[in-house]
Amino acid sequence: MDFTFTEEQQAAAEAARGVFAGVAPDSVPSPALTRGAVAEGLDRELWARLASADLLSLLLAEEFGGAGLDAIALCLVLREASKVLARVPLLEGSAAAAALQAYGGPELKASLLARAGRGEIVLTVAANGRSGHDPAELAVTARQNATADGTAMTGTDDGRDAGGPGEPEAGEWVLDGVQTMVPWAYDADFVLVPARTGDGRSVLAVVARGHEGVALAEQISTTGERLGELRLESARIAGRDVITADGAWEWLRALLTTGTCAQALGLGERVLTMTSEYAGKREQFGHPIATFQAVAVQAADRYIDLRAMEVTLWQAAWRIASGAPGALPAAGDVAVAKIWAAEGVRRVVQTAQHLHGGFGADVDYPLHRYHAWAKHLELSLGPAAAHEEALGDLLAAHPLA
Repeated sequence: MDFTFTEEQQAAAEAARGVFAGVAPDSVPSPALTRGAVAEGLDRELWARLASADLLSLLLAEEFGGAGLDAIALCLVLREASKVLARVPLLEGSAAAAALQAYGGPELKASLLARAGRGEIVLTVAANGRSGHDPAELAVTARQNATADGTAMTGTDDGRDAGGPGEPEAGEWVLDGVQTMVPWAYDADFVLVPARTGDGRSVLAVVARGHEGVALAEQISTTGERLGELRLESARIAGRDVITADGAWEWLRALLTTGTCAQALGLGERVLTMTSEYAGKREQFGHPIATFQAVAVQAADRYIDLRAMEVTLWQAAWRIASGAPGALPAAGDVAVAKIWAAEGVRRVVQTAQHLHGGFGADVDYPLHRYHAWAKHLELSLGPAAAHEEALGDLLAAHPLA
């Protein structure tokens, strides 16, 4: 692979730095001092600025008003966003739109993509399953009414009709299940929900917030952000709003996971910079603590973590963007990137807290916010152990020569 970024990718990163330049990581109350969510919703002002800078449509084709860029460009932008703890669904919205563009039908694309790129609607993805540890597609069941005459479907176990009043339409899907920790669920207009069919296939349903048979329950993340538990009870989804293409969910999940790695990298880089600045000014025994060998060694180790996080991130993003073959499927590179991101970002913030001393826990200083976000990113879409297991399965299935 070539680690050189194109002019278009560099321009996207530069535009992102301009948009995020004025964003303060402590623009909302501290999660340590707040009972419940730190804010009711996303940062709408920042969302509008991202739309004006065409950063919400990076991955969309020109016909939908986009720049036609790739996963690498998105990761460059996400890296900048996480440095300021940007409170916007940039990853979820961009990844959802990219999946709709790659696998959705013409009607679905025409109705959603251009509006999503302009920031007029918000898209998100339910990717955490029932518990946050099990595969998301197993948390919801999907069954389709395939009868041509529109006759009623089989009732549910409790004797109710499959979808409320009226007869189900031919080709309509019925979803049942629970997806937990859905990011930006209360702000999103549409949620992409993975589900499993009776014959073991994975599908992606585009579910509108407020749709009949859909309910939300509030959850709060370690960052203080408002998440949602999405409950689907015989929710009827039109056939045109369900993506059945093979590999659609797997591709979307890989992009989400890689984007999460980019967020972890950006956060870690900012935290190490904060630590270096503090260690250069904080004096003990008449000298800056940065001159002490023990401090320098710890900072150097975290620098090595960040560089490993970076190289594995770009390898995964390049595999997704190019579709290039490798010794393992692209899922292997994504797993390696997430292993390094999860463990690396945890080590970076822990070292930062240690070297800052009590100052790192001061709620008037933003380091504690970065620590909370790091823990959230570490566990999002699977901790390191889960991806180590997935990597082991891939190695067993594809022995390296």
